[in-house]
Amino acid sequence: MDVKVKEILKYAISAAVACVLLYFSFREVKWDDFIQGLEQCRWGYVLLSMLAGVLAFWLRAVRWRRLIVPIDPDTGMLTVFNAVNIGYISNFVVPRIGEFVRCGVVSRNSEGRRASYEAVLGTVVLERAWDLVSMLILLVVLLVARMDMFGDFFVEKMLGPLSEKLNFSLWWILFCGLAVASAGVWGIWRLHDKNVFCGKIWNFFAGLLQGLSSCLKMKSKWLFLADTVLIWSMYWLMAAATMWAVPELDGLGMVDALFLSIVGSLGWIVPVPGGFGAFHFVVSMALSAIYGIPFSMGIVFATLSHESQAVTMILFGGGSSLYELFRRRSSRS
Repeated sequence: MDVKVKEILKYAISAAVACVLLYFSFREVKWDDFIQGLEQCRWGYVLLSMLAGVLAFWLRAVRWRRLIVPIDPDTGMLTVFNAVNIGYISNFVVPRIGEFVRCGVVSRNSEGRRASYEAVLGTVVLERAWDLVSMLILLVVLLVARMDMFGDFFVEKMLGPLSEKLNFSLWWILFCGLAVASAGVWGIWRLHDKNVFCGKIWNFFAGLLQGLSSCLKMKSKWLFLADTVLIWSMYWLMAAATMWAVPELDGLGMVDALFLSIVGSLGWIVPVPGGFGAFHFVVSMALSAIYGIPFSMGIVFATLSHESQAVTMILFGGGSSLYELFRRRSSRS
């Protein structure tokens, strides 16, 4: 099958999943109540949420650059910030492709290509792994603090369906996959200096390992941790500000905002273009299951939260794309 056909098919399937999730999210919405809910919103808080989103973009670029500097100290802050923004807007085209696109932006602007694509990709893998650990830590803290309130939701709605799929046969598949992968790595290592194809694969993983090990050479490692705390604080503020924007959610507090922030992050992870549908469904379900808030009002919150961030991503991603385009043209002339 042609590569372009595969990409189109992959995107079509992702878009179809997004449409299905949007359908299930909005099918029982009373549109008069939905429109009325939007009309009653405090839009100043929505703008505050968007501002917090922009600060989160910048902080992500600051933290990511700390990992890139050991590879190429000359990589500029603006280049990394543009790469982050372009990565976000790329996810609206093909889910999760943004992580690869932003690596290309940084490596393309690296003087003499000191920061190879593979090495930069390694820093992204490291960064995303740390984000996952951070989210799990926050989830554990939240469950310990309010197990009586949030425990049933995560166990029954999130972990329950997942554990049902992790049956005996799937564990065998994972074990066999790990065994095949290990054998493949061993074979590539043995043949990398004798076979051109194996050599290229080995060089790719060597560059990836260089990026993964960049944290060991990173200066001021505590600043990396501080950046992570600030990033998640911005996510927390984004959820809180959107919550403050909806009068019907006035009874919720900052702990509830943290819960919605974590649930929303899970919604963005689902591989559909821009998180459409998945985010709305998961967040609305959480508000309904935990707080008994009508699903239609949960959709108002989810729509404000998702679409405000989507607009921010599109604006800054578009601006960064234009900037990089003009910079490449000026460098050629």
